[in-house]
Amino acid sequence: MTRDFVGYGAEPPHAQWPGDARVAVNFVINFEEGSELSYPSGDGVSEGGLTEMLGADLGVHGRDLAAESMFEYGARVGFWRLHRIFTRFKLPVTIFGCAKAFEANPPAAAAIAAADWDICSHGYRWTNHPGLPEAEERGQIAAAVDLIRQTTGKAPIGWYCRYAPSENTRRLLVAVLGTGRRPSPPRCPLFADDQRFEIRARCVRDRRGFLCLSA
Repeated sequence: MTRDFVGYGAEPPHAQWPGDARVAVNFVINFEEGSELSYPSGDGVSEGGLTEMLGADLGVHGRDLAAESMFEYGARVGFWRLHRIFTRFKLPVTIFGCAKAFEANPPAAAAIAAADWDICSHGYRWTNHPGLPEAEERGQIAAAVDLIRQTTGKAPIGWYCRYAPSENTRRLLVAVLGTGRRPSPPRCPLFADDQRFEIRARCVRDRRGFLCLSA
């Protein structure tokens, strides 16, 4: 992918928000619990991201029960607290959801489906895509889409990798998700602009662009 340092330049287009709104606010809930690295999942390591272990050696060897319980709290308590708030005020929400997290928490998956919230896949598990062999990444994308559909009854409308996509991610998303039955191309966040923009992801089956949303 060629880097672009110019973008829209000095005269960016008008965002055209509904109702001529001047500001658009997007509420996002990360739903990752149950998909993180852990000994019970056979990873041989405990997830350190978003815990007190990050960047520190706390002398934990083997299972990190504190880290595991922090993620469990998010699924058991944190999600439902946010669910009550957003459903009470009838506010739309986008879920950045890992497929295995939906599988680990069927009541939450059912609540998300019933609330008619948008689902943006956060991956099959909460793992990084850069460095994955192309075949493995393709398999993870396909597995995530299938599992999210099984657990919520609908396919994700976009994709947000943990930290960053690989150089193959956008092309694989077009190939796996397709765009033929969709009102717009698959969406994936990048950080290069205030406004959404389109890039071209080369794919034999689909020549349409790939819509990127600034995050």
